[in-house]
Amino acid sequence: MLQITCPWCGPRNETEFSFGGESHIIRPVRPESISDRDWSDYQFLRENPKGTHYERWQHRFGCRQWINVARDTLSHEIYSVYPMGDPKPVFDRKEALL
Repeated sequence: MLQITCPWCGPRNETEFSFGGESHIIRPVRPESISDRDWSDYQFLRENPKGTHYERWQHRFGCRQWINVARDTLSHEIYSVYPMGDPKPVFDRKEALL
């Protein structure tokens, strides 16, 4: 089980949170001007990396805030938890695992 440190409430069990999918997805500025294929890609295609992944979680049974979590999909180690709207931190996987 994951332990996620909410920026507002502190460390909590994963069961208090709801997974919200991949974070930092940018909506097209003018969706009416892009092709159906590009719109479909925006709607449905998501990263599924082996390694560092950036995700959205909601502290559903706590403060109800949405947060971003940078997590390793292999080890489930959480590298960073940060508020929505903050820029995505960049990690060198080798350094993050040390």
